[in-house]
Amino acid sequence: MTTPPDGLPRYRVLTGPDDASFCRRVSEALDLGYRLHEGPALTFDGENVVVAQAVVWPAGPGERA
Repeated sequence: MTTPPDGLPRYRVLTGPDDASFCRRVSEALDLGYRLHEGPALTFDGENVVVAQAVVWPAGPGERA
């Protein structure tokens, strides 16, 4: 498959509180075929740790990444 399913973009940034729900969302993206792009970014909003993780759809043969 050269394009992500369901019309999803090739590049996505998933964000949310650092909890099990966020981890499930990242895991679901990986299960679809996305790959992690670098490491996560973390910040503190005064109450919670907030995480951002970029994921990319791998380029197919002959495609540019």
